Amino acid sequence: MKRLSRGQWATIIVVAVLFIDQCVKFIVKTNMYIGESIDVTSWFKIAFIENNGAAFGMELGSKLFLSIFRIIASGALGYALWYICRRPQYTMGFISCVALILAGAIGNIIDCMFYGLIFNAPAPPEVATLFPAEGGYAPFFYGRVVDMLYFPLFSFYWPDWMPFVGGEYFEFFRPIFNIADSAICVGVAIILLFYYKQLSAEETSSTNTTINHDKK
Repeated sequence: MKRLSRGQWATIIVVAVLFIDQCVKFIVKTNMYIGESIDVTSWFKIAFIENNGAAFGMELGSKLFLSIFRIIASGALGYALWYICRRPQYTMGFISCVALILAGAIGNIIDCMFYGLIFNAPAPPEVATLFPAEGGYAPFFYGRVVDMLYFPLFSFYWPDWMPFVGGEYFEFFRPIFNIADSAICVGVAIILLFYYKQLSAEETSSTNTTINHDKK
């Protein structure tokens, strides 16, 4: 059996993550209403929310600016992935991580670009309709990102004597996110933990090439 090339492997990762991410979002979007929550375990829930911002529901600047920034960043990541796939000094693990980050970025871009066009936004407890007769809820670039993964692992109230936070409720982990967000975070975390030296691989390779050329 022919071994997959580095580029083929990266493509499979991107396509697989995008497929899973979009399938989960479509299922949630067409079967749950905004704000609905399903308890899977005591520490894991499917909680359907939408957001206009970046990862984990953060609001960062205008919607149009964020959408355009995402597209530019994804284009740069796509070029970077193509570039490192052609360089032997980069390992398959590092390539896989960059592919995960790219897939996650594209996954959320799809929501922003198309979900406003292909879904409506009914009031709860109605669920959204795909390709509604009356049209979508927002123009191109203004769709909302679908989030659903919620892990309230533990919670408590801070003691009253604590400065600033005394008596307040604390929950870990509070953000609600999606598969695309997970792919980005996993890719970045693994690179920082195990492949940080790969970030300087090109510089090292160029230096070695220069030294070898000077010796000749």
